[in-house]
Amino acid sequence: MRVNRAWLGLVVLMLPTLLVSMDMTALLLALPQLSADLGATNIQQLWISDSYGLMVGSLVITMGTLGDRIGRRRLLLSGGAAFAVLSVVAACATSPLMLIVARALLGVAGATLTPSTLALLTNMFRDGRQRGRAIAIWATCQFTGGALGPVLAGFLLQHFWWGSVFLAAVPAMALLLLAGPVLLPEFRDDRAGRLDLPSVGLSLVAALLVVYGAKQLTVETRPVAPALVLLVGAAAGALFVRRQLRLPTPLLDVRLFRNRPVAAVLVALVLAGVAMAGTGLLVTQYLQSVLGFSPMASALLFAPMGLGVAVGTTLAPALARRMPQTTAIAGGLAVSALGGLLLVGVDGARALPVVMTAIAVLASGTGPLFALGTGRIVGSVPPERAGSAASLSETGNYFGGSLGFVLLGLVAAGVYRSRTHGSSDSLAGAVAASRHLPAGQGADLLHTARAAFTAGLHVTGVIAAVLFAGLAVLIVATRPTSSPATVAPVDVPEHEANHA
Repeated sequence: MRVNRAWLGLVVLMLPTLLVSMDMTALLLALPQLSADLGATNIQQLWISDSYGLMVGSLVITMGTLGDRIGRRRLLLSGGAAFAVLSVVAACATSPLMLIVARALLGVAGATLTPSTLALLTNMFRDGRQRGRAIAIWATCQFTGGALGPVLAGFLLQHFWWGSVFLAAVPAMALLLLAGPVLLPEFRDDRAGRLDLPSVGLSLVAALLVVYGAKQLTVETRPVAPALVLLVGAAAGALFVRRQLRLPTPLLDVRLFRNRPVAAVLVALVLAGVAMAGTGLLVTQYLQSVLGFSPMASALLFAPMGLGVAVGTTLAPALARRMPQTTAIAGGLAVSALGGLLLVGVDGARALPVVMTAIAVLASGTGPLFALGTGRIVGSVPPERAGSAASLSETGNYFGGSLGFVLLGLVAAGVYRSRTHGSSDSLAGAVAASRHLPAGQGADLLHTARAAFTAGLHVTGVIAAVLFAGLAVLIVATRPTSSPATVAPVDVPEHEANHA
């Protein structure tokens, strides 16, 4: 009976996990239509699309620890109710400012959901193998949601107005509010002290400035101001870490980094996020601007990346039963490196099947890292601190994605400008310029621009392959040397100790 209730509770927890990640990407296809209806400027469009992710990434640490203190179910249900109400407000927005504010508040609500779901799972499933499968399902929902967001948005926009993209969250959150009190138990840390407000402020400032500065580097022609924002954010982050080391009950237990296997997984989550976000950015642009597919068709063709993660995370517990956990994670990262190398072969008539195969292979290899690595992180702390550990894992994912857009985007842009000898700043600009040129000149410009962009995709693939290969070596080099019960009791089978 307990097991059945736990698995039914997992089904309920899948809803907010999917929706938070889907909301990150679902607006991409709706942005042109809602911008036209609301009369949003380019700057307003940027804030409409970014305000949600900025707030989620900035507050996830605070919310994860807050759940440990006030109760994870209480925080989850409160956030779910706020998410439903704010989704209706966003759908009914009558001005760009109203939508920006609604999206930012949606980010606050979203930050309560993801760490709460992961922390609840660690308490609901006491058996190691069952917990491992539950975390794998959770990871599948989280990373698949981002890929499904544009697909769902495209379907809704074909039949309804842009507000339907937001309203899709309402019935799911209503089900969470109805079933959650019945199926989800309450957990909190009764020994936790007060929430340290200076730590909350420092974490918010550090995360907000770093993520914002990273995003601005991709759109600003002069990098000085975004670089200064990043430096201030980094300084706030250093002060935050220093304060946590001095507090008896810190907002975030940064001492986890002293555990070498856990620290290695956290580094891997960040750098894998860099590689995946960077390649995702280049591939989606390649599908649209080089191969000429519509946004909706590109979203569907990009689905193998989300499906690859889903397959990898689903198979991770089975792999961990047949081999050491470290081997499963490192082997998966080696597969991802192969996927990055496959991107080097994207060109010519067979470009589409090659690029789809490459992103599927690259994404599937990350599955064991996301599923087993996340289990190692949350299993490295006592159950009452699971929310804090979950927030640390989520922060790594968000920062990795933001850095990936910036770092690999800048590298690809540099390759593009080099190959076009400075005659074009972007592929989108070349496409627009070609429309005002004679047919022959326009065709030559497009050919050069597309070849230059493809070269940038090749370089991005090589960088991703190097990152994944390096991470595989790191995971093997820092494999646990002690009993798995003290390192990662979440999903490590007993025979792991014999192979570590």
